[in-house]
Amino acid sequence: MSGSVQNGVILAAGEGRRLRPLTLARPKPMLPISGRPLIEHTVWWLRHYGITRISINLHHCPRAVSEHFGDGSRFGVEIAYSLEETPLGTAGGVKRMAASFDSAFVVVYGDVLTDLDLRGLLTLHKSRPEEPHISMCLYRVANPSACGIVALDERGRVTRFVEKPSREEVFSDLANAGVLVVDPELLRYVPDDRPYDFGADLLPQLLRARAPIYGWPLPRSAYLIDIGTPESYARASSDWAAGRRGGPTPARD
Repeated sequence: MSGSVQNGVILAAGEGRRLRPLTLARPKPMLPISGRPLIEHTVWWLRHYGITRISINLHHCPRAVSEHFGDGSRFGVEIAYSLEETPLGTAGGVKRMAASFDSAFVVVYGDVLTDLDLRGLLTLHKSRPEEPHISMCLYRVANPSACGIVALDERGRVTRFVEKPSREEVFSDLANAGVLVVDPELLRYVPDDRPYDFGADLLPQLLRARAPIYGWPLPRSAYLIDIGTPESYARASSDWAAGRRGGPTPARD
C-alpha cells in the first residue's frame, strides 16, 4: 500500500430492527448522540484522520442521510451515495461503492461510535508485506455469541473466524469491531448476483483461500460501542453526556 488512505465507506443501509420504534422513520445511523446523528460523528472522525472521500450506502429511509449531508462540503468532505433498492449485504454494498478504488480504503459499520486512533490500524495495514489483505479492528466482548470472533497467531494474522458462534463454539472474546482497512483487489471474491456479508461470507471465504487478514486489538484507552440495541444506544448516550467522547466531533455552535 502506497500513499495515504483517503477513501472511506460507511455502511448505513440497515433497518435497525432491534431499535424499533426509534428506527421506524429513520435509519439507525441517524439516531442522535448528544444532539448530532451517530453517522455525523463518524464523518467527523474519518475527516480527522484524512479520510475525505466518503461513500455511504443507503436503503432504509435514505433521504434522512442524503438530505442531512448533501455533497459533504459543509463537513469538509466529498460524499457519494449508493442507493440499494434491495439490500446487498455488508460486503456486497462495499463492492458496489468501492469497485473503482485503486488503493486501500476504510470501512466503518454505520452503527459504530468510536474514538479509536485510526492511525494505528492504518499503520498496521501498511506494514504488512502481503497484498492484497484486510486489517480489522478487534475489541473484547462479554458475549462472544453475539459477534464475529477471531483467533490470532503470534504475528497478528487471523487464523480463525466464526460469525455469532454457539456457546460451544466460542474460542475467543476478540470480536470484529466493524472498522476495517481493505485492499480493493479482494472485492473480486464478492459475487454480484446475491447479498454477501463480511462476517458470514467474505471473511471465512478469504481464510479458506489463505488471503491474509490481520487483527488489531483495540487499545484499552479507546472507546468503541456497537449501537445495535436499545441498551447499547442508551449506554452510548449516557457515556457522551458524561463526557466520554466518541470521536473528534467539533463542539456545537
